[in-house]
Amino acid sequence: MSGFTGFVLRRLLGALVTLLAISVIVYVVFYVTPGNVAQITCGPRCSPAQVQQVADQLHLNDPLYTQYGHFLQSLVAGQDYSTGTSVEHCSAPCLGLSYQSDQQVTQLILAKLPVSLSLVFGAMVLWLILGVGTGVLSAWRRGRLTERVLTGITLAGVATPVFVIGLVLMIVVCGQLQLLPFPQYVKLTDDPEQWAWNLLLPWLSLALIEAAAFARLTRASMLETLAEDHIRTFRAYGVGERSIIGRHALRGALAPVIALNANNFGGAVGGAVLTETLFGLPGIGQELVHAVKVVDLPVVVGMVLVVGFFVVLANAVADVLYAVADRRVVLA
Repeated sequence: MSGFTGFVLRRLLGALVTLLAISVIVYVVFYVTPGNVAQITCGPRCSPAQVQQVADQLHLNDPLYTQYGHFLQSLVAGQDYSTGTSVEHCSAPCLGLSYQSDQQVTQLILAKLPVSLSLVFGAMVLWLILGVGTGVLSAWRRGRLTERVLTGITLAGVATPVFVIGLVLMIVVCGQLQLLPFPQYVKLTDDPEQWAWNLLLPWLSLALIEAAAFARLTRASMLETLAEDHIRTFRAYGVGERSIIGRHALRGALAPVIALNANNFGGAVGGAVLTETLFGLPGIGQELVHAVKVVDLPVVVGMVLVVGFFVVLANAVADVLYAVADRRVVLA
């Protein structure tokens, strides 16, 4: 346990360092390289006095290291914002204040985040079941008709855009067959059954695309594992093929699948813009597109930091799962 605990602590420390590096990059890209940051942040309709107030709040007249220090302090300890007539406190982690909607960016994201997480978590379960299951079956039936059919389906899935699959599903399932209602987001706490029914089509649309990549990767990893010496030893001792596939080969092939799932999950939190737009889901993807259109800089920065956080978190969890799947990783 001491070795495993040390491994986890090292990965957590690495994740914190990575998050710090992301915050530096984001700050430089959005607050150092643009022109008049105060004008961009406040918006085109702001008066010179309002622009100056924003510049003071963002400490844009201070040295660069001091500016970043205040930015980092707001993330860790919060910050006070002057609204002209009163002072509003933004609790940590404070991602700033939207000068377009007069809302705290943290509250804005927290209102949208459950929608995106509902979409991504549900789709992740489906793409793992469909993708890994298809990959294992394809490797097991190598050289047979089953493998050729599954390979063709996965290639078609990789080549098909998510909005095409979503439109076809809505037309067929909701329109012609009327098996499901047209998706309309319902909170999980309000009605779990309606929450699942209304998200089923978005889950399928996103999962079918991702499942194709998982099927190809799982098949390749399984074929590589099945060719190893210890698998041939199991077969020589008369161990059943199903036991070899389920108990030994699959576990050895999980490492690249875990890595791909971490990257896909982290990216899908902020990258499922097409799916959210197609089905009218009010998630952070749609909010990010809106913030870019109206040049709401604090919201864009906050969204990028949140997406970066989920990417780092997903990869840190993947590293721990490596150690669970293969204890030799702990020694690295």
